[in-house]
Amino acid sequence: MIKITSVVASLFIGASVMASSPKFHQGRLIVKLKEGSQVPSSNLIKSSMHLFKNTYILRTNNITQLEKELKQSESISSVNKDFYANREELPESINPHKVAPGFNKGTGPFNDPKVSKLWGFKPSRNKGMNVFAAYENYDSSSSKKIIVAVVDTGVDYNHEDLKDVMWTNPGEIAGNGIDDDGNGYIDDIHGINTLVRDSEGNATMDIMDGHSHGTHVSGTIGAKQNNGMGIAGVASNVEIMGIRTVPNSSDETDVDVAEAFIYAAKNGARVINCSFGKSHNEGGSLVKEVIDYIGSEYGVLVVAAAGNSSQDIDKRLTYPASFESENLLVVASNSKWGMSFFSNFGVKSVDVVAPGSSIYSTVPGNRYSSMSGTSMASPNTAGVAAEILSRNPDLSAIQLKNIIMETVSKSRSFSSKVASGGLIDLSAAVDQ
Repeated sequence: MIKITSVVASLFIGASVMASSPKFHQGRLIVKLKEGSQVPSSNLIKSSMHLFKNTYILRTNNITQLEKELKQSESISSVNKDFYANREELPESINPHKVAPGFNKGTGPFNDPKVSKLWGFKPSRNKGMNVFAAYENYDSSSSKKIIVAVVDTGVDYNHEDLKDVMWTNPGEIAGNGIDDDGNGYIDDIHGINTLVRDSEGNATMDIMDGHSHGTHVSGTIGAKQNNGMGIAGVASNVEIMGIRTVPNSSDETDVDVAEAFIYAAKNGARVINCSFGKSHNEGGSLVKEVIDYIGSEYGVLVVAAAGNSSQDIDKRLTYPASFESENLLVVASNSKWGMSFFSNFGVKSVDVVAPGSSIYSTVPGNRYSSMSGTSMASPNTAGVAAEILSRNPDLSAIQLKNIIMETVSKSRSFSSKVASGGLIDLSAAVDQ
């Protein structure tokens, strides 16, 4: 049996369990103001953060009393708690090991020694996404670098296969304790950490992966191609922005996710990979509204995992996958033999299928390992999205999503499972 080593695997528990005792952050509220209004003055508010439009995050030491107070205010349109996904231990990667540098033979356009382990790069007839063909005789000199945000457990930005593709904030001076670029974050060199906050509630900058999930996802998207070591990422001209928002126990909150998405968009990310989810949406529509906002205002496509409960999420909703948004692309998982047994599906909620079983990629400490889950199918798709954009940078998020869906390799086995009825195909997409 395949071991599911994925953030998504640990999050999709029964809705009845979540409904019985939903846990929320005890120190903050999500507040939406009425048009033209300001955050009301209150001794219970420690600080406020403007998130987007008329939505604010308020910090408090007395959430119950402040909630009552705000609901009586004429300036407030809505007040919601900040709910957690649910705490679960994440599985570890399978037998992580180092790879000796060297040059691989017989794997098309790549010289990375372990690229032959990337079965998802093979043609669609082999259940792959046709990556090798997309790079045959391709000159990348005219392509544009695309920033992809990995909102996850962090990224090992010192990894041998990732250090050269990490996004570096051009307006920030490392380690000087100053917000040099005035974006509200101090020393955010490669991204931010929404899990560790300062005394004012501001996200900090240490994005180092304490687990392995985020580093694995990052390598799938953009591990340095043709550097004679490790593997190759799907995308050839990419920068990885690391945002640590998913704890090792997978218990992320709506506010942390929303802030991560906003930060990514404002700092130039065109694609966001979202390999997490939860089975009960307790309060409001914050994350959906953020996805809609960054899509329309910044042209960002959010690529999300469908989840690993082997269920139809058209009937048993899961989030963010089940949100209806033109700027959201939801991904199911396949193996070398067809749909992965663990993968969620849904002809309304799930858009495409991508390789997600036994995916080989980077893990912390210059090591490599295999993991399985829709968490792995999502970054394969995010990599495809980034490569398409690098060759066609003027595409909108909606146009990008449509190209990916319209160029899938159709299959009868997928026609009743996902909206597009097929498996993503990079070669067909870039030839569109």
